[in-house]
Amino acid sequence: MTSVQQSPVVVTTPAGPRDVPPTLRVPGGFPGLPGHEEYGLVPLDETGVLFALRSAPSDAPPVRLFAVEPHAFFPDYAPEVPADALVALGLTAPDAPVLLAVVHPADDDRDRPTANLLAPLVVHPGEGRAAQVVLDADHPLRAPLG
Repeated sequence: MTSVQQSPVVVTTPAGPRDVPPTLRVPGGFPGLPGHEEYGLVPLDETGVLFALRSAPSDAPPVRLFAVEPHAFFPDYAPEVPADALVALGLTAPDAPVLLAVVHPADDDRDRPTANLLAPLVVHPGEGRAAQVVLDADHPLRAPLG
């Protein structure tokens, strides 16, 4: 990613549109994706619901993930993000994180894409810090989309 100032990305949340930096920094990286701590957040639709996360250049092979704003598909999704995860991202009580769910494409054992609601991406909307947080509640790992 470059240090050039870029326009924020709009994510449509239940509370309304939220601006998120176009570069997300993931200290320590996502589980299973070592060597990547910076991702470009790229909107894939005009509604602020579907996104690609593209890894910044590094010594590791490039990574592209797809993510959705989960409430667009699961309106009753109301996870409680652990307080320690919020603190680690620098969020305080009045700050609300932006949540994104990683999408797994359809394949031989799934006839349609699914979203990981058990471990959402929790994003500090002001700073662009993010982490994948495994929730304590009983949410599906592969919730069918559509």
